[in-house]
Parts: sequence; structure tokens; C-alpha cells
Amino acid sequence: MVTRVNDEFETKKFGDLPVDTENKAMIFPLFSVAKPHMRAFHLSWFTYFTCFISTFAAPPLLPIIRDNLNLTANDIGNAGVGSVAGAIFARLALGAACDMVGPRLAAATICFITVPAVFLSSMASSPTAFFIMRFFTGFSLATFVSTQYWMSCMFSPKVVGLANGQSGGWGNLGGGVANLVMPFLYSFILNKTPADTPFTAWRVAFFIPAGLQMFSAYAVMLFGQDLPDGNFLQMQKSGAMHKDKASKIVYHAVTNYRSWITAIGYGFCFGVELAVTNVVVYYFYDRFNLNLNLAGIVGALFGMVNIFSRSSGGWFSDFMAKKFGMRGRLWGWWTVQTLSGVMCIVMGRMNTLSSTTAVMMIFSFLVQAAEGLTFGVVPFVSRRSLGVVSGLSGAGGNAGAVICQVIFFRGSQFKIEHGLTYMGIVIIACTLSLGTINFPQWGGMFCGPKPNVTEEDYYMREWDAEEQEQGLHRVSMKFAEGSRNERSSKVISVTEEEDSTPTPVNNV
Repeated sequence: MVTRVNDEFETKKFGDLPVDTENKAMIFPLFSVAKPHMRAFHLSWFTYFTCFISTFAAPPLLPIIRDNLNLTANDIGNAGVGSVAGAIFARLALGAACDMVGPRLAAATICFITVPAVFLSSMASSPTAFFIMRFFTGFSLATFVSTQYWMSCMFSPKVVGLANGQSGGWGNLGGGVANLVMPFLYSFILNKTPADTPFTAWRVAFFIPAGLQMFSAYAVMLFGQDLPDGNFLQMQKSGAMHKDKASKIVYHAVTNYRSWITAIGYGFCFGVELAVTNVVVYYFYDRFNLNLNLAGIVGALFGMVNIFSRSSGGWFSDFMAKKFGMRGRLWGWWTVQTLSGVMCIVMGRMNTLSSTTAVMMIFSFLVQAAEGLTFGVVPFVSRRSLGVVSGLSGAGGNAGAVICQVIFFRGSQFKIEHGLTYMGIVIIACTLSLGTINFPQWGGMFCGPKPNVTEEDYYMREWDAEEQEQGLHRVSMKFAEGSRNERSSKVISVTEEEDSTPTPVNNV
């Protein structure tokens, strides 16, 4: 079914990007807010962006909060762990929720549930209260799963890497914005409002990210749409969409080993970004004796690279797929993430502010580009269990952050610069696991596809014979058809050659 959306574009049913009617080329009009595709894009990244600001509003103010609440190094480390640990379980739950009720309702719900914790952060009066507030605020980072799920439903396989990378990158930008804005917001409140004591000003500052997060939740519910054809619940009630069983959705996700490998890979790119975001301002403030505002500016550079870095990774994933298919996506992911590990090691060994900042920028670009490359692969692992697979991968990112925070940046076990060096070594080692990902229809890093295995064979196996008779597998088959570009160019050219071979006709 084809429906007109305006004079320039037309959309296909479920999961296709607007198509240029002149040349049928896929496009991504970044600054358009047209409904449903691009409006969903902007709502998804903005929601995730506000949640990122809420979660990382505290780290740039730690020098003040530390003195107010008498926090020790262990208290600060524990709070950092708590801020990313809670989202492990929240992301798993939100993945299943996306599969059941759609990304719009799932995203708004987690925002509304966690926003009280952001407001209550301003009332923390002890290290324990500070830990609890950061722990529950961190649940909001689960909106990453709804963001990636939403984009994977809205956009075609040919540009899914770019769509996921751009939305995730602009969302992650909230970490850099928090590091940049919160110190200035604190200074403004301290000097220009009645809250003229340091221990009051930092508390008032938390009302700004809380208000933004609440606004984004309302915007998603009022202006968003789950799918090109409508919203989940409406389509399920009308019978236009099958309501799947949660047990089968979870089963097909957890029994697919690729889900776990993508979780490991994401753990040591996004997890690394979260861990560094938690300590980077504190690191520059203490090691190079910068004032709070300047440390915030330098630390913000790490997150601000997300303006283009993660989307660059998504674009690179799509580019490699056009040239080499899925095998190209995997090799691109491994290469960029391994290089990020190398630069992490180098950053830990720098001794001057200028060299540390320069290396940090390169490291930041690579580690965030690796995140975009990760979600150039994730949408192809499973179509039926897309939400749970995205949730598992996203939870892996937070689990990686917990591991890095506990091992390398908690307490006084290591200096931060030594922790960075050791973390880089772990990144390189864990990224080797990507070599085990293999799709029978496309191959993997070290071997090609199995003969006579098609995309339909791979995605059909998630549906039993009875479900196929009822036609419940049709959405997966539509995606399988669209994902044939994941074959290498060599395979595609051979297939086209075979298709173009004339069939002999007997003269009668």
C-alpha cells in the first residue's frame, strides 16, 4: 500500500523511509519535521537528550556537591556506578515494552516515572540519598532503547545505520551539554538569584533538567506516532496489527547468540563513554587545577563530539554495507572500536592539558562512532524481537559502564589516568568478540555466506508453522526483502546476472 504524504515524498507500508519519486533514492531530510518519519526522529533524540542531561547533571557540579554532602572518593564512585547500573534492567524491560505497546508509550512512561528522582535530587542531604537519586534518575537512560527501536521501525534497512546513529548521537550529546551548561547555570543562580549560597544554588539548578525531561515526555505523547501507518495500540485494536506474545518475543531474542555479542561490543563503546562522562570534569578539575567552569568546558568537549561522531559511525556502517554487505558493517565496527581502545590508552599517558584534550577529542570521536556502527548491525539480528534485542544491546552498554566504573574509576584504587590506560586494553580485548558474529545468509568477518540460504530463511525461523499460516510473519518477510542489500556487492552482482539471463523459449 502506498500513501501520499506531500508533493515530494511517498511512503511505503511499515519501515520505509520517504522515497524520492523522481529517482526512487532513499533520503534523510535531517531538518524536516514532517510526520511521521522525521517527526519521530526529532522527538526520539530530544527525549533521550533530556534524559541524558538529567542523568549527568550531577558530575560537573561534584566539587560543590562533594563539599556540601561530605562525599568521599568511594561515595562519588558508588554514585557514578548507580547512575548507570539501574538502566541495565530498565533497558531490558523497555525493549520488551516497545515490542508490546510501541516506542512512544514506552518512552513517555519511563520519563514520567523517573522525573521525580531528578526533582528530588535537589533535596539530597547525605551520601546515601545522593546515591539513591542518581540510581533512579539513571533509569531514564532506557529511552535509548525506544529511540533505536523507533528509528528501526520508521526507516529502511539502507539508511537504518544513519538514522540510528544520528538519533543516538544527538541524544548522547546531552552528556556534553550537561558538562557545559550545569556549571554556568549554577554560577548564574548563585550570582543572579536569591539562591546566593553555593549549597543552595546547585540544588536549584536541578529543576531545569527535570523540567526539560517532563516536557519531552508530553511532546512524545502528543505529537509522536509509533509506525508509518499509525500507533501500536490503535492498530492492535483495529486488527491491523498482530499483538505478539511476550514469551516468544523474549525467547527469540535471548536464544540468538548475536544479541549477546552485540551487548558485549556495545558495553565497551557506549559503556566507556558513560564511564568517562562520569569522571572527565572531575579529572580535569583535579589533575590540571582548572576552575569549575573551565573544567566543565573542556569536559563538555568529550560529549559534544556526538553532534557528528555517532551519526558518522552510522553513515560509515551504511557505506560499508553498500560496498561489502554485512561483512563490511562488522569489519568497520571492529576497526573503529579497536582504534578507540588504542586512543584511550594514549589519553591515559598524556601529561599536559593540551595533549590530553587533543587525544580526548580523537578518542571521543572513535568511541562514539563505534556506537553508531553497533546499531548499524543490531536491527538485523532479529525482526520479531527487535525491541528485546535492542534492549539487550543497550543494557550491555550500561553493564559495560558499571564494569569500567567499578574496576577503573571507583575509589582510590587507580589514578584516573591509569584507569584510562587499563580500560583501553580491555576495549581492544573485548572487541575481538565481534569476530564470532555470523549471519548464515550474509557471512561474518572471516567467512562468507552459506550457499542457498536467503534472508527469508533467516527471519522466517522465528515464526512457527501455525503463525505462518495465519500470515503473522509478513512484516518479517517485508524486512527480509528490504535487507537484501546486506549481501556483498559480489553476491548481488552474481544474483543480478542470473536474474538477467534470458530464459530459452521453445519454438512451437
